[in-house]
Amino acid sequence: MNKKIIPILLAVFLVTTACGFTIPRRAAPEPETTDKISVPVPSSGKARLTLAFGAGEMNLSAGAADSLVEGEATYNYSKIKPVVKTDGDSVRIQSGDGSFNAFPGVNNLVNRWDLKLGAAPTDLTIEAGAYTGNFELGGLALTGLTVKDGASTVDLNFGAPNKAEMSILRYETGASTVKMTGLGNANFNTLIFSGGAGDYTLDFSGDMQRPATATIEAGLCNVILVIPEGVHAAVTVESGAANVNAGTGWSQSGKVYTQEGEGSTLTVIVNIGAGNLTLTK
Repeated sequence: MNKKIIPILLAVFLVTTACGFTIPRRAAPEPETTDKISVPVPSSGKARLTLAFGAGEMNLSAGAADSLVEGEATYNYSKIKPVVKTDGDSVRIQSGDGSFNAFPGVNNLVNRWDLKLGAAPTDLTIEAGAYTGNFELGGLALTGLTVKDGASTVDLNFGAPNKAEMSILRYETGASTVKMTGLGNANFNTLIFSGGAGDYTLDFSGDMQRPATATIEAGLCNVILVIPEGVHAAVTVESGAANVNAGTGWSQSGKVYTQEGEGSTLTVIVNIGAGNLTLTK
């Protein structure tokens, strides 16, 4: 008798439990709000600036006249209202509490930052999730640049020479589409790029002022390296699984592809999974 009752009680328990379970609903969007953002240059005259962004669209350019950062943020969910935190010469602008968990499932999410950066020497870090980024960083004085993001679509350009020597330019991404142009203007010593599956273009056009080294690591991907004619460059391909397409002007010796030129030397080391590597001008 007890053996017959137990399954019945179990079934009743499961039904009542299921009836009492509420599936979380997607958050409803709120009216759009636009906040002005203005951050002064720290008293030291330099800054370590972090932009902690979640999902949405972020646009950066030069042009903050007397500030470190100025611009606008538009959003339709109050929990991602931008927050500015300062500690000495460290400045952090973040969405809400700074964790990407603040981004719930929101129908028709609006989260857009339109920011201009100032001329003070700045070590810039960008942290983001799945987003679209348009970064025109030419003409700034960046002493360092770090970008860490998830699945994203990003255009990053140095349309004019960087006015400071940049020690390291680091970019870490997930499955993304990233296009970096004008890298010859970035004035970096070392570039480190790592990504998952995706499409990546690194264009070293611009005015290279000193020797530079770039390391590229990625999974199953398409990588295009644009190295202008006349730039002395050596590209070492560590991955045997990659399909390499070298354009005219490149000579090959084993794993090393060389383009003759004058001026500063660009050294590139590529290690990608099965994918395509294109060397072009």
